[in-house]
Amino acid sequence: MKRLGQIWGKICSFENLWIAYRKARLGKTLRPSVALFSMNVEKELMVLQRELRDGSYQPGEYRLFTIYERKPRAIAAAPFRDRVVHHAIMNLLEPTLDRSFINDSYACRKGKGVHRAVDRFQRWAQRYTYVLKLDVEQYFSSIDHPILKEKLHRKIKDRSSLALLEKIIDASPQNPKRPLDFFRGDDLLTPLGRGVGIPIGNLTSQFFANLFLDDLDHFIKQELRVKGYLRYVDDMVLLADSKTELAEYREIIREKLEDLRLRVHPRKAHISRAVDGLNLFGYLVYRDYRRLRNDNGYRFARKLRGFAKAYEVWEVDWDTLNSSVQSWIGHAKHADIWGLRTAIFSDIVFRRGPDPQTNPRAAWRLLEQ
Repeated sequence: MKRLGQIWGKICSFENLWIAYRKARLGKTLRPSVALFSMNVEKELMVLQRELRDGSYQPGEYRLFTIYERKPRAIAAAPFRDRVVHHAIMNLLEPTLDRSFINDSYACRKGKGVHRAVDRFQRWAQRYTYVLKLDVEQYFSSIDHPILKEKLHRKIKDRSSLALLEKIIDASPQNPKRPLDFFRGDDLLTPLGRGVGIPIGNLTSQFFANLFLDDLDHFIKQELRVKGYLRYVDDMVLLADSKTELAEYREIIREKLEDLRLRVHPRKAHISRAVDGLNLFGYLVYRDYRRLRNDNGYRFARKLRGFAKAYEVWEVDWDTLNSSVQSWIGHAKHADIWGLRTAIFSDIVFRRGPDPQTNPRAAWRLLEQ
């Protein structure tokens, strides 16, 4: 594939920035930062366009918080204007570079996703005897900046676009609690001179995560010739008829990951029988059927009760609420969950409280959202 070039003018065009703004605000129109940007959207986009063109654009400060879904996960949310920039650059990069990824990489790609990955695995589980599932330890917080930049340079030759991507990478908030990690050939100072980690919340990070392991994907498919292989972000699944063969693949992948300054999660690299099923992407997947994992249903029921309270005091609008509910239903319907759906929705009622325009306390809550 030829390196991608001559895209900077399109990235900075007002039309592309407008499209990026529309994408970035989806489902977030009530947030104060989005509303403030939208009040003077043409002026804001023109300022952003000028900063991009003259090179003065600098990413802003991230908002850091933790979500608890099965385990604590640190999220870094970029300012809204930065998210507009992320969409603007991905509008031009993604359509072309996505075609270089293997067909069985399923995360954050059009026409892919969790359900396609589970369907693919289930077909392979009917064909193969054993399955190896492994993932990378602390993947996003371990992605090495110099290696990521080198991979981007091999794909893109447009210097201005590369400079913008490097600004986004360099602005990634560093995890102060992450210990220094040493790999083969390192001296005592090597880890200190390398930026590490990208924020989970960025659109660009989703693309970086796919790109960073793309060479490994091609190696597994083309050099090892593993037909039964798929990846979703850092979750990798390999199937074969021999446990010994999968064990050999596991060691080869472990070494390849260390070349990328990554490590296989020590407790998540198991070989099992395909007939026993697999805990995969929120489902328990067997050869002929699948179930939704129990904690998924409990977590959504708790979230739905929170939505009902927020809706009553006008802290969330119906479109946002409905979008979240439909998203979960869309995920859950791919498993046998009719009884679970009935149990979750049967005792929850959504009703509005006093109008915030006539109730100062409700209005204040809405402004603080």
